[in-house]
Amino acid sequence: MSFVCDFCKKTFRREESLVVHLCESKRRFRERDEPGVRLGFQSYLKFYEITQGSAKLKTYEDFATSNYYRAFVKFGRHCVDLRAINPEQFVVWLLKNNKKIDHWCRDSVYDEWLHYWLPKESMQDALERGLQEIQSYVEQNAELRNGIADYFRYANANRIIYHISSGRISAWIVYNCDSGVEFLDQLPSHQVSLIVSWINPDIWSQRFKDYAADQEWAKHVLKQAGL
Repeated sequence: MSFVCDFCKKTFRREESLVVHLCESKRRFRERDEPGVRLGFQSYLKFYEITQGSAKLKTYEDFATSNYYRAFVKFGRHCVDLRAINPEQFVVWLLKNNKKIDHWCRDSVYDEWLHYWLPKESMQDALERGLQEIQSYVEQNAELRNGIADYFRYANANRIIYHISSGRISAWIVYNCDSGVEFLDQLPSHQVSLIVSWINPDIWSQRFKDYAADQEWAKHVLKQAGL
C-alpha cells in the first residue's frame, strides 16, 4: 500500500512519512489563513480585477499555483509588518500608477503612497487611527499619567515625529488640538523638517477650508478626548 500527497502527488510507503511531508504546495495551502497571505490573495484578486477584469474567476488554488504567489505574499506580509494604512486602496494606487510589483515593498513607494493618500482620506478614518495609536502609546508609558491628554505635551518627541511621518498621526489631529499646535511651536527647526512634508501647511490649510464642518467636528472630538 502506498500513500500519495494530494498536493504534489509524491508517493510514500508509510503513512507517517506522508504526515510529516511538507511540499511547497502543501505549505501554501496551510498558510492560507495567515494575515499576510490573505492580504496577498486579496491584492492578487485586485490585480486581476483592474488589469484583466477577471478576478471573479480566480480562486485561492489559482493564487497558490501562480507565478505571482511569492511576490504578492511578500507584499501582504510587508503591509502587515508596516500596519499599512488602507492596504486595499494602496494596491489600487500601485496598480493605477503602474508600479512594478518588485518595487511594492520599497519604503520610498509606501512614502509616496502616504503623501498621496493622507490629505485625501476621511477625517473620521484619520481620527480613529490616530486616537487608537495615541491610546496604545500612553498605555505602554506609565509616566503619561493623564493618558491621552499628555501625549503631545510629554511623550517622546522622536516617537511623535515617527507617528506623524509614518502616517499614524494625521494632520487632522496635529493641527486641530491645542496640544498638537503647541508641540509644533516648540519643535526645533531640524525636527520640523522631518515632518513638514507630512503635514504640509499649504495643503492642509486648503483642506480645512474646503471641509470646514469636518474641521470643527475634529476639534470637538479631540477636545473631548483631552487633547
